[in-house]
Amino acid sequence: MVGDYDSAGLPGAGQGESTSGGMAGDGYSELLERVPAIVYVADPGEDGLWYYASPQIEHILGYTPAQWCADPDLWAARLHPDDREWVLTREARLAADACDGAALEYRMLHRDGRVVWIRDDSVIVRDEAGELRWHGVLSDVTERKQVEAELERRAAQQAAVAVLGEHALEGASTEELMHEAVRSAAELLGVELAAVWELLPAETELVLRSGLGWPASEFGNLRYPAAEGSQAGYTLMTGAPVVVEDWDAETRFAQPRYGERRTGAGLSVKIEGRSREPFGVLIVQSMTPRAFAPGDVDYLQALANVLADALERQAIEDAIRERAVHDPLTGLPNRVLFVDRLEHALARLGRSEALCAILFLDLDHFKLVNDSLGHHVGDELLTAAAPRLKQALRLSDTVARFGGDEFGILLEDISSERDAIETAERIAAIFARPFVLSGSEHFVTTSIGIALARGGELADELIRDADAAMYRAKDRGRARYEVFDEGMRGRAIERLRVENDLRRALERGELRLEYQPVVSLRNFSLVGVEALVRWRHPERGEIPPSDFIPIAEENGLIEPIGRWVLERACRQAAEWYAARPDSAPLTMSVNLSAVQVTRRSLPDVVASILRSTGLDPACLSLEITETVMVRDAEGLGEVLGALKALGVRLVLDDFGTGYSSLSYLTRLPLDVLKVDRSFVDGLGSEPRDTAITETIIAMSRALSLDVVAEGVETSEHVRELSRLGCGLAQGFHFSRAVPAEEITRALEHGPAWLPTLNT
Repeated sequence: MVGDYDSAGLPGAGQGESTSGGMAGDGYSELLERVPAIVYVADPGEDGLWYYASPQIEHILGYTPAQWCADPDLWAARLHPDDREWVLTREARLAADACDGAALEYRMLHRDGRVVWIRDDSVIVRDEAGELRWHGVLSDVTERKQVEAELERRAAQQAAVAVLGEHALEGASTEELMHEAVRSAAELLGVELAAVWELLPAETELVLRSGLGWPASEFGNLRYPAAEGSQAGYTLMTGAPVVVEDWDAETRFAQPRYGERRTGAGLSVKIEGRSREPFGVLIVQSMTPRAFAPGDVDYLQALANVLADALERQAIEDAIRERAVHDPLTGLPNRVLFVDRLEHALARLGRSEALCAILFLDLDHFKLVNDSLGHHVGDELLTAAAPRLKQALRLSDTVARFGGDEFGILLEDISSERDAIETAERIAAIFARPFVLSGSEHFVTTSIGIALARGGELADELIRDADAAMYRAKDRGRARYEVFDEGMRGRAIERLRVENDLRRALERGELRLEYQPVVSLRNFSLVGVEALVRWRHPERGEIPPSDFIPIAEENGLIEPIGRWVLERACRQAAEWYAARPDSAPLTMSVNLSAVQVTRRSLPDVVASILRSTGLDPACLSLEITETVMVRDAEGLGEVLGALKALGVRLVLDDFGTGYSSLSYLTRLPLDVLKVDRSFVDGLGSEPRDTAITETIIAMSRALSLDVVAEGVETSEHVRELSRLGCGLAQGFHFSRAVPAEEITRALEHGPAWLPTLNT
């Protein structure tokens, strides 16, 4: 059988015989020498003969092709012991089924004993004599596997810190938080001992407060010196993390002993809050020498920081409870106390060069939380948000709840506007962690307005100015801060005017729909459209959707507007279908707002509109964004399931820009992913964008999801998307959103604005 293979080891390509690529056997050999993977031909089975292995096998596994092919048992022998059984079983099953193709990832042992991760992509074929042969490629994916393992470890560490922080915000006791911190530290750092040591008031000893690997009887009783000669004492003195990789080589301080046990390595960090008064030390010990990565140090310090914040926050909350004027839900000062403190701060301004600032903020889409999850969950969110706000402030600062989801922050004795901005940035960073509400995670952002006082301002005016700046932040997309300027008063008045005019826009027929084509990249035919709402004001002309959609979402107008858009789009799609019943129907895509998706009545509304317009449900695609999916994943599944039962298609818009995970994609009944324009824009020029887009397309194919690329504006975009296997696209390269009449003409006479097949 060996004679059936040419000099390149490939069947059916003898000397002088060219393949579809026009390359003869010698050319194949030269090509295979440059491929950074092992190309092989082999018999099935544990002891099957190997007919060919390309030269890269020596670099990847340490054997020459001749050595490898001379020993039929070598492949099975070099399988990692932990992978051997399942790999051989899987290979036998694939061979028995004569599969069209297979991809396995498993470990092999290099000739020098190193572990090498292999990706085995192969197909089984029958040669001219009717014998089965594996034709495949073995790629070295060790580096990727190592990166994935490290990323998983880092992600697990970040998740553990986030969970600890959530438990702190939910009011877990100090003892519970300490136990969770040492347990997480020991588990994710792979050490045998972990402990929290509290510095006693005399500051000469530490007492064991919590630990893993310690007898419970020693908690609160065991003492440890806090002097410079101990690791814990050295940590307290320097304030920096201390790493000991091998205690036998350590000279800075004495090796600790725990009974009869001698430790091999250790890592310690200081537990210290913003007050700069240390609580103690969080320390882990390994019984054998080992190295600690910088990420391990950061992780342990993050756990210590959460503990420090929880301890300090507990002291602050105890002080607040003693005050008579506070918000009963959050425990924060209320508006009355806030204004009183602000007036005193303003009165002191004239006697110093310092400034003070007001931060006025509210929680983005808080009304949506109340409407979709219930007011009790809204209260739960407010209660959880209050300590996060305090976490970002100095002890001398004041945060108060004004009512609803509105909060005010008073920063006294600041030197510049930059101090206020840094506070706003800290708040945004802290809010990036998810909130656990009724057992589920929810991401909440905040919009912040900042107003500075230099002296002479009135308290009510300063609060009003900060409020105007906050609404400016909302107008510009939320999840941001804005500093007040005089022009904001006029914009606040303009916002109110837009809101009032929008209430009458539906009644006056000022809204209309335009449709952007969705194009097949296979033959450039028009296969669908996306309905987009437009508003022509009788006096001010065209008003961009970005100016009125956020206002409509906040004041509740998005529901009647959304229903009108859905009904009008379905009616138009039904008319196009009726005019050309023998042609493939045009898919109509309609965007759903976050407010609409959270309504349990949405499936009934869609069903009613489909009945009244006579549109086939299969012609309707409903689009949601990633932010909606993350905000209410549990409730969303029920709504989407009911919509899917109607027969409509479900589209995830702007994929890649939010926080959705594969678990959502596999759990929710989605049909289509839309690749966000931010990735499409870099196709052909930005390797990162190309890689991300390729990954999304490959993942979608694996999940049996269609892919639509948004923002296609150049021929290069089209070529790259076609190369990557993307089937559908929309963007200015084909057409902007146009009135229904232009779509009708395109259906009747051909889409004149689309590129031809020869483009």
